[in-house]
This record gives sequence, C-alpha cells and structure tokens, in this order.
Amino acid sequence: TSKGATLAVHKGLLEKLSREEIEAVIGHELGHIKHRDAFVITAISALPLLAYLIARTTFSFRRISDNRRGRGGGALALFLLAILSYTIYIVGQLFVYGFSRMREHYADVYSAILTRNPRSLIGALARISYGLALAPKERAAVRAFYISDPIYASKEVKEILEKEEVYDLNRNGVLDEKELEIAMEKEAESTWVKVNSMFSTHPPTYKRIMLLKQIEKELSTGNFSERGLYRLI
Repeated sequence: TSKGATLAVHKGLLEKLSREEIEAVIGHELGHIKHRDAFVITAISALPLLAYLIARTTFSFRRISDNRRGRGGGALALFLLAILSYTIYIVGQLFVYGFSRMREHYADVYSAILTRNPRSLIGALARISYGLALAPKERAAVRAFYISDPIYASKEVKEILEKEEVYDLNRNGVLDEKELEIAMEKEAESTWVKVNSMFSTHPPTYKRIMLLKQIEKELSTGNFSERGLYRLI
C-alpha cells in the first residue's frame, strides 16, 4: 500500500450495502491505493492543465498585443501557440479520462482477487450507480474520487428508465438483473453513448459488470493467475 494513504467511507455506504458489498467496495479502493492511482493520475493530469494555462495566458497576451501594436507576426505566433496549447489540453484530457477508466477496471480486478467474490462488487456497483443517479449532483472536480462517476451514472440510469417499458420483458414493472443487463448492452451500442463515455472518469457500469462476470467464471474454474485476470481488461 502507499505510505500515508487515507481511505474514507461514506456513512450511506455502510447503511445501504450488505457486508459483502462493503468489503468489495473497500477492496476496490484498496486496489487504487495498491496501484498508487491517486499519485499517478494527479501526475499525468499536470500536462493538460499546464497546456490549458498556457493557452489562456497566450490568448490574453495576444489581445494585449492586438490593442497596443495592431495585428502582426507576433500576434499570429501567439495565436498559433494558443491553438497548439489548447489542442494539447483537449487531447491530454481525453488521455487522462481514458487512463482513469482503465485504472477503475484494475481496481475492480484487485477487489475480485482480494475478496474472491466478484458478485458482491457487481451488486455494489448496481446499487451505487442508481444511488448516485438519484442523489444531488456532485461537483465535477471530485467525480474521479467516487467508485462510480456520479455524472455518468445519472445519464446511464435516465436513458434506461426512459425506455423501461421496452426492456421490461416480462411486463412486471421492474427490471430484473437479466433485463437490466440487456438494457445496458443495448444502450451501449448507441454512438452517442460511446462518444459521451469518452469524457467520463469511470467506465460504463455494464462494462464493469461484464468484466467482473468474466472474472467470476475464471475464479470458479480454480485454474487462474492474478496476471491472467488483469489481462481480461
């Protein structure tokens, strides 16, 4: 584990989840500590942030240059530098999001290995995703610190509930686990959903559940290696 790491647990987590689900969530967070994700993600986030600051500063200098001397070669150079910096910021931020999603999968695998109970994390993810969707909107700045992205979770649930009658195959008014799985897979085929997920710090819930189900199958055989489970990502 990382020296000096602190793990905080919400009171709501302890009240709403079963003991096995709580252990699975804590295992996931211990995975982040084990992999030093807080440090790594903070470090790689520095480049796009620096590029953004350069872009904003350069745009400001360009406006000052335009006002004082009129348009010229210097102003054009500043403009091109600002465009380049902003492009680096956008590309870099997409990379950070993608890296963050990958590390969430790594933490899920670590939890499954630690608890030998991927099913509990599947249940926890479903409960937490729906809970976050119904909870007050969280600030975007802290969304990476949750086990599930509050903003994306809300969108996932909203899109499924809008088509609840379509996915409720047995017409009992409730989406069971199989119906919910089908709904998630269908919604995931949407181009809009695919593009939207690129700006999320966490993978879609259905992808995490599918990975955990694969791990569950591997664990049930008794013939597996930890490295092999990570390769499923």
